[in-house]
Amino acid sequence: MEIDLGKLAFDLDFHPSNNLVAAGLITGQLFVYRYAAESPPERLLEVNAHTESCRALRFVNEGRAILTGSPDCSILATDTETGTEITRLENSHGAAVNRIVNLTESTIASGDDEGCVKVWDTRQRSCCNSFHVHEEYISDITSASDSMKLLATSGDGTLSVCNLRSNKVQTRSEFSEDELLSVVIMKNGRKVICGTQTGTLMLYSWGFFKDCSDRFVDLSPNSVDALLKLDEDRVITGSENGLISLVGILPNRIIQPIAEHSEYPVERLAFSHDRKFLGSISHDQMLKLWDLDDLLQGSGNATQNQSAMSDSDSDGMDVDDSIPKPSKGTKTKSASKGKKSISNNFFADL
Repeated sequence: MEIDLGKLAFDLDFHPSNNLVAAGLITGQLFVYRYAAESPPERLLEVNAHTESCRALRFVNEGRAILTGSPDCSILATDTETGTEITRLENSHGAAVNRIVNLTESTIASGDDEGCVKVWDTRQRSCCNSFHVHEEYISDITSASDSMKLLATSGDGTLSVCNLRSNKVQTRSEFSEDELLSVVIMKNGRKVICGTQTGTLMLYSWGFFKDCSDRFVDLSPNSVDALLKLDEDRVITGSENGLISLVGILPNRIIQPIAEHSEYPVERLAFSHDRKFLGSISHDQMLKLWDLDDLLQGSGNATQNQSAMSDSDSDGMDVDDSIPKPSKGTKTKSASKGKKSISNNFFADL
């Protein structure tokens, strides 16, 4: 199933319970479509959300609202049914908002171009955590909800772990020559997988984040811009060459390429609420919905049977506390430079 967006898309997300998919465009527009297996997609909303590009979006509050982030530093909440503006937080960040992700049912995280990550509580209606941890743009964010840890990757080549209980940066990896572009947690919380600009997958053992424990290079030299966890042993990758691949983790192997979006980089991947469809966007201005059962047919479950024996690391769960200083030649930005006050009632109307 293909949807011609007409413009370059930066992010997509599926409604948590209905057959709706949203895309944020370079024009600042937000599009929402209804999809069905037996009929063409129908555009329900077309919202001029931002004066600059719409880089990030997520459905929140059980799908009743859509949050979008932009280089204009604002985060907008839009009503999913009517397309009307609920509220707009100007100066939500001191720099361009590059990423928004859901953490729990009531919290989301946003990251900007200057390496700042903020956590928003939709029930308390406030920004509850703020971490000035990286020197370059935040490329991806994920969380380990059971341990209240937030993980972020950055263009500065590091992975950070922030403690949501203490509101402190708990640890940060050594600097890599590679930009880290995507991150997922796998192997029941024991492994963190990062996609990089050179196509190498960097594997970190939980609690030992200073340096990666393993590298998987078979996707090189194409950058891995998107990672989507299928299960504890398999991850779906979106690469610079337009290929979408199924990759096994420990043992590390490309199980099979499962789709080719186009000859352009795959920007984002997402599952529909029922995991029947895989959504992908690329620089070809198309939003594509793939039948996941068809994609995975024949891939088998061999990796699941082998993973327990192959993952022989004796991983501890204590996170190292020290944060490495930037290596020589790394430009460090002031944590407070350019930051503006944050309104605490952003979610008051949601």
